[in-house]
Amino acid sequence: MAIRDLFALNDIAVNYVPIMEYPDEISALTEAIRRGRIIIICANGPRVREVMLAAKDMGLINGEYAFFSIYPFDNKFVFGDDNWKQGDGRDEDAKFAYQALMTFHLYEPTTEEYLNFQEEIRRRQKDEFNWTRPEGDDFTYFTSAFHDAVILYSLAVNETLAEGGDINDGYTLTRRMWNRTFKGIYGNVTITANGDREADYSLWDMTDPEEGTFEVVYNFYGATRTLEKVADIHWPGGAEGPPLAIPVCGFEGENPACQNNTLSMVTISVICIGCVLVLGILIILLIYRKMRMDAEIMSMSWKIKWEEVTFPNTLRSRASSQASSMMVSTDLETGRQLFAKVAQHQGRLVTVKSFPEAKIELNRDLLVELRNMRNIEHGNVVRFVGASIDSPNVSVLWEYCPKGSLQDVLENDSLKLDAMFKNSLITDMFKGILYIHNSVLGHHGRLRSSNCVIDSRFVLKLADFGLNHFRKAAKEQRKQKTAQLWLAPEFLRKPDLPMTKEGDIYSAGIIIQEIMTRSEPFHSERSQIDIDAVLAKVKAGDTPPYRPHVPEDAFTSSKVRSIMKMCWAELPEDRPAIKTLMAAVKQHLKDTNSENILDNLLSRMEQYANNLEALVEERTEAFLEEKKRAETLLYEVLPKSVADKLKRGAAVDPESFNCVTIFFSDIVGFTALSAESTPMQVVALLNDLYTCFDSIIEHFDVYKVETIGDAYMVVSGLPVPNGDTHAREIAGMSLALLKAVGSFEIRHRPDKQIKLRAGVHSGPCVTGVVGLKMPRYCLFGDTVNTASRMESNGEALKIHISKSTKDILDQFNAFKIELRGEIEMKGKGLQTTYWLLGNR
Repeated sequence: MAIRDLFALNDIAVNYVPIMEYPDEISALTEAIRRGRIIIICANGPRVREVMLAAKDMGLINGEYAFFSIYPFDNKFVFGDDNWKQGDGRDEDAKFAYQALMTFHLYEPTTEEYLNFQEEIRRRQKDEFNWTRPEGDDFTYFTSAFHDAVILYSLAVNETLAEGGDINDGYTLTRRMWNRTFKGIYGNVTITANGDREADYSLWDMTDPEEGTFEVVYNFYGATRTLEKVADIHWPGGAEGPPLAIPVCGFEGENPACQNNTLSMVTISVICIGCVLVLGILIILLIYRKMRMDAEIMSMSWKIKWEEVTFPNTLRSRASSQASSMMVSTDLETGRQLFAKVAQHQGRLVTVKSFPEAKIELNRDLLVELRNMRNIEHGNVVRFVGASIDSPNVSVLWEYCPKGSLQDVLENDSLKLDAMFKNSLITDMFKGILYIHNSVLGHHGRLRSSNCVIDSRFVLKLADFGLNHFRKAAKEQRKQKTAQLWLAPEFLRKPDLPMTKEGDIYSAGIIIQEIMTRSEPFHSERSQIDIDAVLAKVKAGDTPPYRPHVPEDAFTSSKVRSIMKMCWAELPEDRPAIKTLMAAVKQHLKDTNSENILDNLLSRMEQYANNLEALVEERTEAFLEEKKRAETLLYEVLPKSVADKLKRGAAVDPESFNCVTIFFSDIVGFTALSAESTPMQVVALLNDLYTCFDSIIEHFDVYKVETIGDAYMVVSGLPVPNGDTHAREIAGMSLALLKAVGSFEIRHRPDKQIKLRAGVHSGPCVTGVVGLKMPRYCLFGDTVNTASRMESNGEALKIHISKSTKDILDQFNAFKIELRGEIEMKGKGLQTTYWLLGNR
């Protein structure tokens, strides 16, 4: 691949300055820096060093320029020594200059197989040829390339022989080498569709300026057009990155920011008008955005008519009763436990939280809040379906999760929760908190285990969040005393304090205690004192602060325990942010090789899908290969145009051609030869002969009609007309067949020569497909009969042509033709015929 293409991968413009056109290196560099910041040096090793020394003298090794040299492979014998250390008194200057130089090499593998190959080359050179490479000529890239070329040629030859092809056909054999990848001594070798080899390159840089050593920093793989970073590039002059593509002021100082020219009044006017227009457009956009937002708010897409809400029969009797947000009932028909007041809205189950005594008066704050709640959507947050504000049926509808709340799941002893399940619940909770903290809500405010629900896939989702204005308007009852066990200490001390993100983090720590112990908050403490005493101790803020006691054996990992303790720190500022907790949980899952249950299932499904995709691709490829073989065989039996019509199910109508040329041949003495041979020998003879003929006619624009015994029939000019060239194609083919017969050897009678007799005639004919089973593409008309008579009235090892064929061939003036004279032809009378002798 060209070096220009390497830079094109990163959209880097490169200027090329031929050094040979300038008297010295300084002149060339002066011209180069006038036009670019990347200088590519294409020269031998000593000349590269001279250019870099000139760059150092010019003060170009300051990080503003990058230099690249092209040194295909390490061979001082061919490319010269480009090492900075030459012992000429300027080694230190050269080492400093080489900090700005990077070198392109061909990628050299380090596999054991490649190293053994090199060693074997050296051994054979010494042992078999008594030759040792001169100093500096120790790289065997060309040898390995020749080795891979032989492998490529062998693959093409083997495939050609396997398919019965002719390895002497250089055109076909060459194209078998194209567009393929195979394993060579250099690794995977890729040949493009144009027959080019995709090479791999390495970029070397001086990574250690003190020692002056070069190492590979990037590898480029030509087959995939990808770059692989190996190490960081050391940029000269203390620069942190590559030089600017264009100087700040431009190459010629053309940047207006660097010019002191004062702006004209016209320019100032244009700028002012442009600013006014931009400002006007911004104002219009802001007004449009506000109008659109107001329209969205006033549309009240969240509003639900109470008549649209229907309750199951088992709950209809309870529909009028006051219900809390979480209630347990049993479906009498299915026996399934329902963990909420459940209803149906537009065909889907929802949970209903009712405010029977509330009277809602809508205002802008309430409308904005409900609009925002409608837009909240995340995989670990319960979706807000809508609200009904029709008194006395003021209610809020949420997505229904059939497994109930986290509190119900933890209290259900029939459910076994292993470490992976518990980690999954904690991870889902943190994901939901992270989304809410980054949303317009900012915080949850009522986070506890009863407000964490489990859906049908055992994914934990946060519920009962937001709607602060709605709850205030509905005069929601104050929290029960039990609910205060999840509140952070600062909210117990000051109940009117606004809820915060830090408060959610504290509540999450209490929930982790519930998950790990499968018990209520402060379970062991409440067995000794009542809730009031527990809350008083938490509120007191003693040192250490009063928190639930969790046994060591409740945790499978100390990491989870430390996360829990960080969450319920006494001071809000000491509690970690949700992003920090999320990162800690992910690291814990990675360390314990534990995944979310759903992720685990999805991973298996993805693996199955990938396997299925690979299987389908393999079967499809096999099908296409078989289809290709079937089509190839069909095209050998019938002309392609006719075969394509039959494949489409279309009728093949008879077709008339004004002029074609037909060739007939047979073997003189074939009957006697057959009588002296066994049937197997006769079949072998005809197969060898016609295989030879078939390989020859492929080079001419002809169509083989059929073979009957020793008779061979070929036509040109159909099914695709070719003007008057049909006679020339048949004539050239006839001469080629006659020449091939001269060197043809009969396997069981090597002493006997095949005597071919051929006849050619040109004229009109009609074609058509005959039959349904084993259909035949047949030719009809007097031209076919005449061509057959030309063959039967000919002589051995001669080509007998009619006058019509001779007249067409005369147009080309390319053949030697001899008059035979008039002969009596059955059914035709006297006919003037000719012998086709050869090419001019």
